[in-house]
Amino acid sequence: MNVDFKKGNGLVPVIIQNNQTLQILMLGYMNKDAYEKTLMENKVTFYSRSKKRLWTKGEKSGNYLLVEDIEIDCDQDTLLIKVTPTGPTCHKGSTSCFGDETSKGFVYELEKTIHNRIESNNPTSYTNKLFRQGINKVAQKVGEEAVELVIEAKDNNEVLFKNEAADLLYHYLLLLKTKELTLEDIEDVLMSRK
Repeated sequence: MNVDFKKGNGLVPVIIQNNQTLQILMLGYMNKDAYEKTLMENKVTFYSRSKKRLWTKGEKSGNYLLVEDIEIDCDQDTLLIKVTPTGPTCHKGSTSCFGDETSKGFVYELEKTIHNRIESNNPTSYTNKLFRQGINKVAQKVGEEAVELVIEAKDNNEVLFKNEAADLLYHYLLLLKTKELTLEDIEDVLMSRK
């Protein structure tokens, strides 16, 4: 990747995005040294314009930004870094420097939680217990939730409808996990149809 540090007097803007939810977390700046350190350590390091030094996000708080992917814009003078944050990104304690956490993209966090519950094999986890009962039981549960959603759709109780929709979505994600698929796999199919 050939980053053009010359246009911005040695600095390029860096947009930080949550790899799971796609929420924009913050904006910072990198010089060549910060960029190289980020590549080497897989933790985002910026050049602090106020402190006039390299600054690894999380060096004091422990709330690191672990690099998942780095993309460059068409002019090669702006970076987009997709990360897994280990805690709040903003120094004020919020998920993003641009406001509180949003529910957009939360489905990916839920998918990750489902994966973690199964991988940890916690015997008290509903998710893990249902998964261990096998594909037939998980598929049956999806069918039950779908029927409950259809029944609620015919009534006028929005709260009950939304709760049944949430139950169906959760169990659908569990079914995908049981089939060793992800929501992204299904998005790819939908995208191919456009």
